[in-house]
Amino acid sequence: MARKRIVLYNPATVFYTMPLGLLAVGSFLDARRFQVTIIDGRLENQAEKRAIEESRDALCFGVSVLTGAPIRDALNVSRAIKSSYPDLPVVWGGWHPSLLPAATMAEPSIDVAVLGQGEPTFAELVERLMSRSGLEGLEGTVQRREDGAQFNPPRPLADVNALPAHDYGLVAVEDYFRLKDRRQLDYVGSMGCRFRCAFCADPFVFRRQWVGLDPRRMGEEIEFLWRRYRFDDLNFQDETFFSHRPRVVAIAEEFLRRELRFTWTGTLRADQGSRMADDELALCVRSGLRRVMVGVESGSQHMLNTMKKDILLPQVLTVAEQCARHRIAAIFSFIVGFPDEPDESVLATLDLIKKLRAMSPEFETPIFYFKPYPGSQITGDLARNGYPLPESNEGWADFDYLSSSGPWVAPRKFRLIERFKFFNRFAWGPESRLRRPLQKIARWRCRRNMYGAPLEKLIVERLRPRSRLT
Repeated sequence: MARKRIVLYNPATVFYTMPLGLLAVGSFLDARRFQVTIIDGRLENQAEKRAIEESRDALCFGVSVLTGAPIRDALNVSRAIKSSYPDLPVVWGGWHPSLLPAATMAEPSIDVAVLGQGEPTFAELVERLMSRSGLEGLEGTVQRREDGAQFNPPRPLADVNALPAHDYGLVAVEDYFRLKDRRQLDYVGSMGCRFRCAFCADPFVFRRQWVGLDPRRMGEEIEFLWRRYRFDDLNFQDETFFSHRPRVVAIAEEFLRRELRFTWTGTLRADQGSRMADDELALCVRSGLRRVMVGVESGSQHMLNTMKKDILLPQVLTVAEQCARHRIAAIFSFIVGFPDEPDESVLATLDLIKKLRAMSPEFETPIFYFKPYPGSQITGDLARNGYPLPESNEGWADFDYLSSSGPWVAPRKFRLIERFKFFNRFAWGPESRLRRPLQKIARWRCRRNMYGAPLEKLIVERLRPRSRLT
C-alpha cells in the first residue's frame, strides 16, 4: 500500500535554527505508512508554490508557528493551501497556537491546533484522519466546528525517552550549515522548564514540568549524527540544559568516552552554574563546552525578585568568574524597560553589564526591551489592567519582541540605553588597530556614565556599510 504523504511547513524568519519541532513530529510517525515532507520557508524562494505541489493528495498539511513575524508567512501559506485544496486539513502547532488557541482558530484556513508537546498528539491526529474516525475528544487539540472552536482536554507531557530519535534525514542539513556559515547542528535533549519567571511563557506552556533524555541515549544519538554529518559545533536548544547537574556531567563523560570531536553550547541559569564544581566545569570544557547562555535579566535584586527569576546577583558573578577561569565564552542576556521599572534598576543593570564585560573578552551582554509576550504572568497582569494586546493573528504577526520597546519606556531612557549599547559593544572585547581608538573612547564613556553627544556613534552608523569596525 502506498504511503500517505504528510506535508510539514516551517515559516520564513530571520534565524536559521533547524526546525526541531517538525523533526520531532515527523520522526514520531511510522515511516512505513507515512511519507513526511518538510518544507522550510527560509530555504526556498518559492516555498509556497512547492507546498501547494507537495500537498496534492496529502493526508494533512501542518505548520509550526512562533508568535511574531513568522505568523505572516504561516497565514499566507495556509490560506494558499486551503484555497487549492478546501478539504485538506490544515494543522497549526508550536508556541503561537499553544499560547493563543482562540486567536489561532479565528483564522478560517486552520482546521486544528495542536497545543503543547506535539509528537503523540499529532500522531494520533494522523491516525484518526487515516481511519476517518473524527477528532472528537482528541487530547491536546482545538478543532474547528460549525458552531465554533472545540477545545479538547490537555494531553500530559510525555517522557522524551519514550519518543524516537529525530530523523535528520527529513531536512537538508547541509543547507542549514551553509546558512549558519558553520557546520553547527541543532539538537534538543530535554523539554520543559521548572522555573516560574514572570516574563516568560514557559511556565504556561509546560506547567513547570521538565523531562530529559538519558545521557547514554544522547551519546548514542549524537555520535551517530556526528559520524553522519561531521558537524564541528553542537547547539543545544534546551530551555534549561543544565537543569540536572549529574546528568550534564554524564553527558560530558559520554562525549569523552566516545571520542567525539566537536564544541558545544547550552543554556545555564546562574543558580545552576554557581553549584557546579570546578572539576565538573573542567570536564565539560574537555568534552567541548565552548559557550553558555545565561539569562541574567537585571542588575537589580529587587527587579529579579519582582520578575520571579529566583537567582541572586552573587550567583551571576560566581558563574562569570568560573567561565572566565575556564575560558568559557558566555552570553549574559538582559531585559530592561519593564512597566514601572525605576531608573535605578536600569542603571544597576548597566553597571553589572560593564562589570561582566570587563571580566573576559569572550563575554557578550545583549540587552532586550521587555515586550508583553503572550502567556507570561506580567503580560496577563498588563492585560487585566487595560493594556491592549493584539487580538488577531495578523496583529501578533506585527509583534516585535526583539528590538522595540514598550510605551512605558520614556524617550530619555530609550536614548540612554541605546547609546550605552553602542559604547558597551566597543568598550571591551578583542582589540585591533582599527578598533583601538574607538575602544578607548567607549571605555572612558562607560566608566564615567557619559553618553551625551554621541558623535562617535553617528560617525560609525554613517560609515557602517563600509566599515570593518563592526
